[in-house]
Amino acid sequence: MTDAMHASNRGALMRMPRRLARTLLQGVGAAGARARSMTPRPPRFSGAHASRAAAMAAIPQALKGGYDDESLADVSFPQMCQRTVYDYPLIYWLSRLLPEVRSVVDAGGHLGTKYIAFSEVLDLSPLDWTVQDLPGIVAAARKRQAAGGLPSTLSFVSAPGDLPAVDLLLASGLLQYLDRPLAALVADLPAPPKYILLNKVALRDGPAVFTVERIGHGRVPYQIRSRADWNAELDALGYDQRDTWEIGELSHEIPTHPWLGRSESRGYLLVRRG
Repeated sequence: MTDAMHASNRGALMRMPRRLARTLLQGVGAAGARARSMTPRPPRFSGAHASRAAAMAAIPQALKGGYDDESLADVSFPQMCQRTVYDYPLIYWLSRLLPEVRSVVDAGGHLGTKYIAFSEVLDLSPLDWTVQDLPGIVAAARKRQAAGGLPSTLSFVSAPGDLPAVDLLLASGLLQYLDRPLAALVADLPAPPKYILLNKVALRDGPAVFTVERIGHGRVPYQIRSRADWNAELDALGYDQRDTWEIGELSHEIPTHPWLGRSESRGYLLVRRG
């Protein structure tokens, strides 16, 4: 296409009503998105849906994946036991809370990887640390622990009814995959904990978006929450935001829907009112 033709096309778009021009550009973008999603190496995130169910329905049956698979438990286990820069706010607050916290539920805690990583810089031995995860992950964790591959001080449960009352709920990297609100996770506990530590919560300005994340050969829904709705949810839950921090490295753009903007990843220390 010649420069003159490019200029003519740009001029035509500028003369169109703004809403129509935006619609046409998004249509072109969506067509390109579909083409990219069919390539041998599709982007990490693709698609944008209004609900988790719609995102799941968009995943081809052969690519539907999930974490409830014992065979996936060992994938990247050594790397997951290493501390990252965005772990340090959690480590800081745990160090401050240790004098009054005696029990922790690590929701979505995999094989206790955070406990292992943090134990190198904190003495967590006085804590009753319970990891809650999917049945397949818990089965793999118990086998590894029985073989001496995990600390004997860790407890693993999958059924919500087996959770103990605790002082602190930890959820690092869980909420974007969780298929229910944070309030439902808290309701699984015998009593609301005094403290909640969250990390890697994906947020955006505007309505919530569910995209599809490529993990290995599978695909899973990934939720980017509405910031306004999220703040209202925390307030209704009865918790105050004692601290919050941004994790710039985990800001994402959906390549197939760049006009939706970049997400923001945040961590929180929540303290129960009263």
